[in-house]
Amino acid sequence: MMLSRLAPLAKRAVASRCFATRRKTKDMSLLAPEVYEALPIYNTTAEPPARDPERGPVTSAHCIDVAKKQISALDSAALSPTGTVVHGIYGDLGAAEGIPLEYLALLRHAAEGCAAIRTIIEKSKAKKGTILVYGAGEASALAAAQVASADGHAVVAVVSSEQSGNDDFMECLKGMISEPGAAVPEEYALSKKLFAELVEGISTGKDGTEKAPSADTYLSDFKKNFADQCEAYPDTRPAAVSEKHLDFKYMEKDHQFWEENMAAYLEQFPPGAPPVDKAKLDALFTVEQYEIFRRKFWEQTTGVISGDDTPFSAPHIVQQQLMEPGKLNHATYPGAGADFPYAFSVLKQFFPEGTAPTAGGPILGAIVAVTPDLQKAAEVVAAAKTIREKAEALHFLTAHQKASLGAVRSVISQATAVGAPVTVLGGKLAGVSDKPMEATPADVKTALAAMDIDDMGKTKLNYFVQVYRAGDFPFYGDYAVHQATDVMTGPRQIIVTK
Repeated sequence: MMLSRLAPLAKRAVASRCFATRRKTKDMSLLAPEVYEALPIYNTTAEPPARDPERGPVTSAHCIDVAKKQISALDSAALSPTGTVVHGIYGDLGAAEGIPLEYLALLRHAAEGCAAIRTIIEKSKAKKGTILVYGAGEASALAAAQVASADGHAVVAVVSSEQSGNDDFMECLKGMISEPGAAVPEEYALSKKLFAELVEGISTGKDGTEKAPSADTYLSDFKKNFADQCEAYPDTRPAAVSEKHLDFKYMEKDHQFWEENMAAYLEQFPPGAPPVDKAKLDALFTVEQYEIFRRKFWEQTTGVISGDDTPFSAPHIVQQQLMEPGKLNHATYPGAGADFPYAFSVLKQFFPEGTAPTAGGPILGAIVAVTPDLQKAAEVVAAAKTIREKAEALHFLTAHQKASLGAVRSVISQATAVGAPVTVLGGKLAGVSDKPMEATPADVKTALAAMDIDDMGKTKLNYFVQVYRAGDFPFYGDYAVHQATDVMTGPRQIIVTK
């Protein structure tokens, strides 16, 4: 579940009491002195303390180093004796009171995501546009997608197969990305044509729907259909049915009941259409009269839904309007104003406020988060020299590895087709980038601002965090490592607090 944002930690000073019992252990001997001094250390050989209903304050938070299968000393945030926050990589962050420690442990990932956005903006030299993000379930790419969307860019986020099967996460991610952006599973991007159409629709604002015809076109179609109905179902018949319904094709002994039964049967049909003068129809039945007719048809439809069986005969209504043309109140008819904002009108065709498609802008670039499946697939294919070797390498990849490689190629091709840059997060990607993304102090500052809670309790950046509090039971730390290295752990980021 997504971590609820915590209130500012106003009483961090009391945390200094937790450092009085600190004692050194071998696994922390390689830390920088200032980081070491900030991290609380517990006696893991003692009996687990009894769970206190009024838990003491959390003084540190650590990510899991999946590669080393241990709690990370660098991706961590801890309270110093003076109440400031010390990050394992970026050092003293100051008070940082508006940000939970659990989020500050993910600061490196957030900063790298901000660095990727900054790099794309600098290279594209455009203020706003469309940014593609692959691996949006990873911490760094999730940060990039949210921050880019909050900054006004249209984001097309592709979730890799590790998280795309999590429906709850997909729905949450869609809510985090503002329109005209979108979030799609990796399987969607595997169809290059389908993904290209999605990106084009978002970047250009063309959603594939055709522009509504003019009022004259609607009127012309109506008159043709009306004339056809008058010819097919004239009022010389007892009802608007075809002639074959009136033919008696049964046994003669039933003929005496035929007319009585047919009268009851034909009552369910509207009456036939009276003759129409086409010249008069063309001259007198204007667009305004058609709008009046549509208003009456709309009211009849509403009546049918509510159970009102008032008879309604379209041909007779048109004939009545030809004899006595109605008058339209241009201030109140449906579609004219705020009273009927979503009612369609042939006279006033418009999109209600907030419903018109908007263009996301040109493709500025693509951000690719290196997932384990993607990294393995890219390395194997890049190592192959000939086409045959590449084909054999692809053949022995797992289905998820193949899918990740195909999806990321689909994302990258959309950017490279327009000369937009591609940035890589979370390591190197064979064939794309041999240099991992590095965050500058300005990127760290941007990430902290995105994590900060505003006066309304909102923030640009949210994570899905599962916390194991080793301060209560130290063995939670080992269990958190196990959970983080387990296959298909979902989109959550696992944090150990002490």
